[in-house]
Amino acid sequence: MNSLERFYKTIAYEPVDRPACWMGDPTPEEAAKLCEYYGVKNTSELKKVVGDDFYAVEIPYHSPTCNAIFAAFDWYMNGSNVDTEHRTLTADGCFAQCEDLEDVEAVNFPWPDPEKYIDPELCRKLVAEAPEGKTVMGMLWACHFQDTCAAFGMQTALMNMVAEPEMVHYVDDHIVAFYEKALRIFLEATKGKVHAILIGDDVGSQRGLMISPKLVSEFVIPGAKKLIDIAHSYGVKVVYHSCGSIVDAIPLLIEAGVDAIHPIQAKAAGMQPDNLKEKFYGKVAFCGGVDTQDLLPFGTPEEVAAKVKELRTIFPTGLIISPSHEALQADVPPANVKALFEEAGKIY
Repeated sequence: MNSLERFYKTIAYEPVDRPACWMGDPTPEEAAKLCEYYGVKNTSELKKVVGDDFYAVEIPYHSPTCNAIFAAFDWYMNGSNVDTEHRTLTADGCFAQCEDLEDVEAVNFPWPDPEKYIDPELCRKLVAEAPEGKTVMGMLWACHFQDTCAAFGMQTALMNMVAEPEMVHYVDDHIVAFYEKALRIFLEATKGKVHAILIGDDVGSQRGLMISPKLVSEFVIPGAKKLIDIAHSYGVKVVYHSCGSIVDAIPLLIEAGVDAIHPIQAKAAGMQPDNLKEKFYGKVAFCGGVDTQDLLPFGTPEEVAAKVKELRTIFPTGLIISPSHEALQADVPPANVKALFEEAGKIY
């Protein structure tokens, strides 16, 4: 069974030879440590050695203000968001002082056109570099809820969702339209070569949702569903990312058509794998589950292996075993990463 077959069977809750696995995207510092530990030259070789079933492709985006699609919007209207390392959702964005829709329109925000900044030929080139048999996953992100929060400043955005929803919808609709167009460009350019996309919005805290399920339904799900429907029209599966305790939002994501939910932040309330299995087994697949808050950085290889073994028992299929954050941080010992993949890679 190759990686792609394993992925499709996992999300369909069909029997697999072993769990599908995804390392995620290690930080540059962690990647360098892991490459040295395994004696390989780059992350492509690293992922091959550990048995990673995925080949993730960041959708290439190059504009005058940024080189990452998740930072495409210059919410300060001064070019400053080019620095993706220092983006924030809490600082006041250009719509912070707006009191109604007329004020929002008066800002005259320069909405970017992805057609100008996404090169279809580069998309094809990046996807063509995927090893044979791997699951190719486009990393769109498309965090339209988070982008909307950044456009106003998070506190202001959350208040306006209740007090002035019309102007929040106006901004969110423009953001979603940007990601819809970007996704179509990418999938049209790589037709038949991409198997999944990753989109999402962080709507959970450690203890629960940051906003009510009603507001998730109003401000998060409609935009997500538009992107999900586009992906499915190309035969592409959707992995939806949302950190934190999102158990109360999972029924909404299932209804929207999500194929798998990432990253199962297992120390967040209600996100324990056995609880997710009891509530949602067979309804949606999951991806993640190996704790990055305590276990991977501070546990022993034996403890990591034991947790992975437990996950394999709870979810013999329906779970892509992966760290509970897409970016492995530099505090994770390489021996713990090895323990994760060695245990996950054992044939049933």
